[in-house]
Amino acid sequence: MVDMMKNMDSQVIDSLCGEFQDNNLIQSKMFSKYGVKRGLRNADGTGVLAGITCVSNVHGYMVNEGEVEPIEGRLTYRGHNLYDLLDGFDSEDRFGFAETSYLLLSGSLPNQEELDAFTDLLADACSLPDGFTEDVIMRAPSRDIMNKLAVSTLALYSYDPNPDDTSLENIVRQSVNLIAKFPVIISHAYQAKRRYFDNASMFLHMPDRNYTTAENILSLIRPDGMFTREEAMLLDRCLIIHAEHGGGNNSAFTTRVVSSSATDTYSAIAASIGSLKGPRHGGANLRVCKQFEEMKENISNWEDEDEVLDYLCKILRKEAGDGSGLIYGMGHAVYTLSDPRAVALKNTARPLAAQKGFEREFNLIELTERLAPEAFYRVRGEHKIMCANVDMYSGLVYQMLGIPSEMFTPLFATARIVGWLAHRIEETVTGGKIIRPAYKPIISRAKYIPISDR
Repeated sequence: MVDMMKNMDSQVIDSLCGEFQDNNLIQSKMFSKYGVKRGLRNADGTGVLAGITCVSNVHGYMVNEGEVEPIEGRLTYRGHNLYDLLDGFDSEDRFGFAETSYLLLSGSLPNQEELDAFTDLLADACSLPDGFTEDVIMRAPSRDIMNKLAVSTLALYSYDPNPDDTSLENIVRQSVNLIAKFPVIISHAYQAKRRYFDNASMFLHMPDRNYTTAENILSLIRPDGMFTREEAMLLDRCLIIHAEHGGGNNSAFTTRVVSSSATDTYSAIAASIGSLKGPRHGGANLRVCKQFEEMKENISNWEDEDEVLDYLCKILRKEAGDGSGLIYGMGHAVYTLSDPRAVALKNTARPLAAQKGFEREFNLIELTERLAPEAFYRVRGEHKIMCANVDMYSGLVYQMLGIPSEMFTPLFATARIVGWLAHRIEETVTGGKIIRPAYKPIISRAKYIPISDR
C-alpha cells in the first residue's frame, strides 16, 4: 500500500483537486455572500444551521408565508438531480458509481478520459495490503461487520506513509484508496464472520480490477463468485442512490465535526461508520425487513387491503411489531410527498422482482406505502403527509440479490463513504474553525459537602 500511495497517478489526483478548487468557494466568502452564520436556527424551525455546502441538497418542502408546503422530494449531487444521473446511466446502459464518486469528490462530471483514469486509479487501489486480511480481519473477527469495518479503517492508517497530512491532495489520495478498499474489507469481514461465528464455510476471493464496484461486491461475497449483469446494475444503482444525502444526516455531520478538529482521514471515517451503524440511521433497513417478515407471518392474504390496513393499525397501537408504534420505512425528516431515493429504487427494482419471484413481497411493500397514511388517521386522528423512505425498498432489493442481512449496513457504508469524504474535503479546505455545538445547561448550583458529612 505504501508503494501504491507513492505511485498513485498524480495527474488524476491533481485533476480532482483542481476540479474541487474550481467548483467550491472559500467558506468565509460563502458565509458572507449568503448572509448566514453558524449556529443560527433556520427560519422554518427544522434545525440549527451548521454550515454551508456545495456537495448536495435534500429538498422536501417549501416555506410559503411561514407555512410548510409539501412537494415531491428532490436530491441533487453537486447540482445534478439524482433522477437525471440515473436516467443518463440507464440510457447509456452502463455502470455509474465511479462517475458519481468523481462528481461528488470533485464537483464536476468527468469526461471519458478523466473517468477512465479515475476508474483505473480505483482498480489499482482495491487490493488490501499484504497480510491485512489475515492480521487485521481474521485474527480478531467480529459478529458485527460494521465494527470490523471501523477497526480496519483505523488500521489502514498504519499503512499510509503520510497519514496525518490534511492537504487537499493527500486527502484526495486517501479518499480514492478508501473508496476502492471498502468492498474488499466488508466482504472479507463477512467471510470471517461466517467462519468463526456461523460455523459455515469461508470463501475468500480477491477483487478483480476489471470489475466495477458493484460487480466486485457480488463476486466477493458469493461462494462461486458468479453474478448477472442485471444484478450488478441494480446494485450499482443502489450504491449511487446511497452515495450522499446532504451534510445534515447524522454520519455526514459526524464526518464534518470530527474533520473540523483537524484529525486524520481514517479517524474521521471510522467515526462516521460508528454513526451509520445505529438502527436509527444506516441500520434502519434491517428493522424494515424484520417488520415485513412479521407482517407476512400474520397477514393471511397479502393482497387484502382491509387486512393489511388492520395490521398497520395494530402496529401503530403497539399491539403488533416490536411495540414501538412505528411503521418502519415510512416518513422522513425532510421529504414529504416522496423520497426520490425510494422512488428511484422502486422503479429500478421492479423488473428484477418479477424475475426473482419477489412480486408478492414487492406488492405488499407498495400496499403498505399506500395505506400507512390512512392507518395513521384511523389510530391517531391526524392526516399525516408521509412517504416511503429509501429503507422501505433497499432491504428487499438486497434480499433479491441474495445479500445476507448482516451486509446491508456495510453496503450502505461502502456507498456513503463517497459522500463522507466529499464533506471531509469541503470541511477541511473551507471550514477553518472547529465545530463546537452549544448546549443549554439546566443544572442548579450545588455546594460542596465534605465527604465526612455526606
